[in-house]
Amino acid sequence: MGIAPEPVVPPVSLRTVKTTDLGKVRATLWAAADELRANSKLTPGQYRDPVLGLVFLAYAENRFEAVRGEIETRATKRNPATIADFKARSVLYVPDESRLSHLVDLPEGDDVGKAVDQAMRAVEAANPELKDILPRGYQKLERSTLIELLRMFAPLPTQLEGDAFGFIYEDFLSNFAAQEGKGGGEYFTPYSIVRLIVEILEPFQGRVLDPACGSGGMFVQCAKFVERHHESATRKLSIYGAEKTDDTVPLAKMNLALHGLSGDIRQANSYYEDPHGAVGAFDYVMANPPFNVDKVKKDQLAGDKRFPFGMPRNDNANYLWIQEFYSALKPDGRAGFVMANSAGDAGHSEKEIRKQIVESGAVDVMVAISSNFFYTVTLPVTLWFFDKAKAGTTREDTVLFLDARHIYNQIDRAHRDFKPEQIEFLANVVRLYRGEDVEKVAGSETLIEQHFPDGTYVDVPGLCKIATRAEIEAQGWSLNPGRYAGSAAVDEDDEEFVVKLEELYEEFTQLSGEADSLRAKVDAAMQGILDV
Repeated sequence: MGIAPEPVVPPVSLRTVKTTDLGKVRATLWAAADELRANSKLTPGQYRDPVLGLVFLAYAENRFEAVRGEIETRATKRNPATIADFKARSVLYVPDESRLSHLVDLPEGDDVGKAVDQAMRAVEAANPELKDILPRGYQKLERSTLIELLRMFAPLPTQLEGDAFGFIYEDFLSNFAAQEGKGGGEYFTPYSIVRLIVEILEPFQGRVLDPACGSGGMFVQCAKFVERHHESATRKLSIYGAEKTDDTVPLAKMNLALHGLSGDIRQANSYYEDPHGAVGAFDYVMANPPFNVDKVKKDQLAGDKRFPFGMPRNDNANYLWIQEFYSALKPDGRAGFVMANSAGDAGHSEKEIRKQIVESGAVDVMVAISSNFFYTVTLPVTLWFFDKAKAGTTREDTVLFLDARHIYNQIDRAHRDFKPEQIEFLANVVRLYRGEDVEKVAGSETLIEQHFPDGTYVDVPGLCKIATRAEIEAQGWSLNPGRYAGSAAVDEDDEEFVVKLEELYEEFTQLSGEADSLRAKVDAAMQGILDV
């Protein structure tokens, strides 16, 4: 006898959706899961991990069942099937009690939450590489909510293909991050930003590092880039990550596993710890670090080779991150990362560090992105790209500045992203600058022909400009794309004003966030006193 009907039933059902239409399946799953949360007592943060754990279990069962018949057919009494047989096929072993098909048919009186917790423990026990990764705490979910989640996910292992689970996991990560707002932005970087970084970085093969890896989205998009170019990501890429937050490390490890990837992800505070011996060790570095962090104990970093250009004297960690990314690269390595706009024009000791980085010849491309791309901040940001391999080439003395602030897709009033053809177009501008062939898979031909009719790079006012080191020095070593590639109608004084306004707004936003946090602490303290 299976689980008895419960009163809470999501109106959105997979039964009405063909599983061949993956887009509808993904939307339907999220709508159903979100409605269940809305009718429960859980916050998005409390609900996130248990739901992602069930997505993972569905994926593991799908892969397990795909090879199980073949493995068991080959087994004999003398040589029965073992966990090792599944591992040899790069498949996780899923014990009977851990299968969703088993959990959804538990007797009515059973403690379902306890059973799911035990299911997670059993998967970890059978697959030591998953130790302490899978979520627990299913007993905290309301019984009706958990039962409906099991009913929703249980059919998936037999209905979907392996890649689909990766997409579903990404959807859920993205949607949870959007609901959590600032907290969500700490573990999730929007896909279109990551995709643009990857397309410009071109990580075809080698060792990849993200020292602020969150849920691992940079690695997943690197792998997809390799596979779009008809190669195997597992053979071509070696993945290394560090993440400060304990709760986020399992998200990254599950994300990798769901995409058929493995990597060395460590819990570490990258200001003070270097778990991968990063200096000069990586072909590619990618990151979306936290901006404008203060109170880093710089006295603990004295003499650290990860900071070759010295310590910034102001209380801001932006130029610690920038130096970490630079120093981790091999002599021919590339880096791509997100940074606060203000870092491109910061003065005093930060300006001196920036001057040294520009003089090293490693700065390759700077891309200005408009506001509203991120869950954490509404501010515009800049993407920085280093390429140590351009030393000795015609690009050694130059930097490409791309002003993409007017290029975006408006999702809703508060959120923007890039369309695939926009990502391809921006990456193609960089390819033309580097003398590489453009790509025409996502539909960027019209934009390329419009701006570069001869198929060769030219400066385009309002879009892109190649600046020499002498020109950058004349601009006070600024790396703000608007100063170089901004609209021809904007004079220097206006651009100075815009830059200053952005800096002030960035500072105002940061202070407002701190004020909100402080207000919440004061309110909690007062409530505690008044409740006594």
